[in-house]
Amino acid sequence: MIYFDNAATSFVKPKQVKNAVYEAVNKFTANPGRSGHYLAQQVASKIFDARESVKSFFNAKNHSLVFTKNCTEALNLAIFGVLKKGDHVITTAYEHNSVLRPLYELKSRGVEVTILEGELSDIQNELERQIKDNTKLVVTTMVSNVTGDVCDVKSVSKICKKYNVLYLVDGAQACGHMLIDLNCLDVDMFAFAGHKGLLSLTGVGGLFVKNGLNIKPILYGGTGTNSESLIQPTDEIEGFESGTVPSINIISLGAGVEYLKNNFSKILEKERKLNEYLHKKLKKLKFLTLYSSEKSKNVFSFNVLDYDSTAVASYLNEHFKICVRAGLHCAPLIHKKNKTLEMGAVRVSIDYNNSFEEIDYLVFALTQISSL
Repeated sequence: MIYFDNAATSFVKPKQVKNAVYEAVNKFTANPGRSGHYLAQQVASKIFDARESVKSFFNAKNHSLVFTKNCTEALNLAIFGVLKKGDHVITTAYEHNSVLRPLYELKSRGVEVTILEGELSDIQNELERQIKDNTKLVVTTMVSNVTGDVCDVKSVSKICKKYNVLYLVDGAQACGHMLIDLNCLDVDMFAFAGHKGLLSLTGVGGLFVKNGLNIKPILYGGTGTNSESLIQPTDEIEGFESGTVPSINIISLGAGVEYLKNNFSKILEKERKLNEYLHKKLKKLKFLTLYSSEKSKNVFSFNVLDYDSTAVASYLNEHFKICVRAGLHCAPLIHKKNKTLEMGAVRVSIDYNNSFEEIDYLVFALTQISSL
C-alpha cells in the first residue's frame, strides 16, 4: 500500500509516539486536574509537559494553549468566541468548512461575512481594501488543503495590526511541514490538528490564544477549578477545557512534537525534495489538469482528462493500492473558483515517509488510467 492521504491524517506514526501511547495506557489513565492523588498528579504532569512541548515547538511565548479534540473545535472556539451580531469578518475562498460553516451560521445571526476571491498567496492586497470600521476578525488558512497554496501570514498579520483587527489562522495543513514561529508571526489565534503533521493520535488539536485576548468558551462544565461557582471561568486555560481531557491523545501529541524537534531539519529537507519532484512529474503529464503550483506545500490536486475524481481515486485504490482522496475535500469555495464543483479533484498529499519511488509508481498508475 502507498499512502498519499497525509492531509487527512498521517498514517505512519513514529516509534516514540507509539511507545508514549503504550506507556500512557498502562500508567497514565487517571483523571488529571480532578483528583489529588498521586496517579492523577502524574497524568496532570504529563499533560503539562505536553503543553509546554507544543508551545516551545511553535515558539508561542505570548500565547496560551487550549487543547481541543481537533482543529475544527479549535476554529469554532475562536470564531464563536470573538464574533457577535453587527461584527464584520473577512475570510478567503480557500477555507475549509471548519471555517466556512461557523461563519455562515453566524451570518444567519447578523454577522457580516466577506469572502476574498483572489489568490491565497497574494491575499493581503485584496484584504486591505475590504476592511471596514466594524471588521472584527480575519480568518485565513495557512496552507490550502486542496491546492497546497501558502498564505503570507506575516503580511496579513501586519495589515490586521494596522487596523486593529483580530487574526485567526487555520494551521491544520501547515503544522509539521513548515517552521512556524508564532512570536514572529504575531497572530492573535492559531488553530491546529494533532493527527496530521504533528503525528499524534486522532482526537486532539489546539488553539493558541494571544495573552490578554478574552474569548468566550463554547463548552461549559466541570473544569476542576472554581467548583463553588456556577459561572464558567474564562480567565484560565481550564475554563476552555471542560470535562475530562483526552489524556492519552495529548501525551501522544507531546511525543510527536518532541520527535519533530529532534528531526525537523531532516524532515523539512526531504519534504522539500519530494514536493519539487512530485510537482515536476505531475506537470509533465499532459492528460492532467493540475490545480497546484511549484510553491504548493505537500498537497497537490488534479484531474485526469474528464474523469470523475472519485472514479480515479477508486481505481488507484483497487488496482494499484494507492491511497489518495477525491471529491470536494470539505472546501467547496475553492472548487467553485477552480470550476471543479461537479467533478471534484484528486488530492495527493505527502509527508517525509513517502519516497521518490512511490511518486514514480503514482505517475505510472495515472498514465495507465489515462489510456483506459
